Amino acid sequence: MSCDLSTNVGALALKNPVTVASGTFGYGLEFAEFYDPSLLGGIFLKGLTLEPRAGNETPRLVETPSGLINSIGLQNIGIKEFCERKWLELQGIQTLIGVNISGRSPEEYAELAARASQVPIVGAIEVNVSCPNVKEGGVEFGRSEHHIRTITHACVEASQVPVIVKLSPNVTDIVPLAAAALESGAAAVSLVNTFLAMAIDVEKRKPVLRNVFGGLSGPAIKPIAVRMVWQVWRSLRCPIIAMGGIMSGTDAVEFLLAGASAVSVGTANFVNPTAGRDILRELEDYCERHGVRRVRELVGAAHA
Repeated sequence: MSCDLSTNVGALALKNPVTVASGTFGYGLEFAEFYDPSLLGGIFLKGLTLEPRAGNETPRLVETPSGLINSIGLQNIGIKEFCERKWLELQGIQTLIGVNISGRSPEEYAELAARASQVPIVGAIEVNVSCPNVKEGGVEFGRSEHHIRTITHACVEASQVPVIVKLSPNVTDIVPLAAAALESGAAAVSLVNTFLAMAIDVEKRKPVLRNVFGGLSGPAIKPIAVRMVWQVWRSLRCPIIAMGGIMSGTDAVEFLLAGASAVSVGTANFVNPTAGRDILRELEDYCERHGVRRVRELVGAAHA
């Protein structure tokens, strides 16, 4: 018996629920020597800003016992380079391609969404709201329902493709923030971005990262991410793309059972360049062993 792996994330139809997370898979072709990225259900490209960015000064990565802290600083080629040239290299990839965007104001987000969504290969816009609001002292947009509503509405109005909002986990209660995004027109939410963290070099007696703080990803955050997906699905029954420490097909299944319609593989790509393909195969094997005819049967099944 073969399992129907197709799934829907709101208005988006995916051939399977395994995608790769923005910032961990480059611009779509960096891992092509290891496997065909068209096998995946979707690819979320490295985040884009209005202008090219060199990112933060090094050191900006540090390993932890069960994860990775990064402070890359949104290093990217900029929206102009992507829209004029970079996208042409990706025309052979036969799966959903999502463009991740980061702005410093609602107006910047809207402009990025408008420009990126006009590119022929782009099937979705993923809005990273874990960015500082430069007009209000650097507080993350993602910590405010008002700002999430404003940014989501602006992007939905400007975009020609479905909009997904990638939420920050650095909040007390993620449910009302997810609700704010969905009520403002988002097709789905991505849960969750990295957790604020730091590491100290005990020999030098100072922070390891030049920027002091960074975002923690990897297996250490998975139980918390699963909990947040569970809470959002339980309250809102909405389309969710889940991420946070997915290293195996079993991890992917756990998120599906919690309520996700799809998953995004992140840090695992740095440990194993064929992680996306391997996790997809393990997921398919799980479905066959458990007699699952359609992967969609797993979505939210742990709530029954």
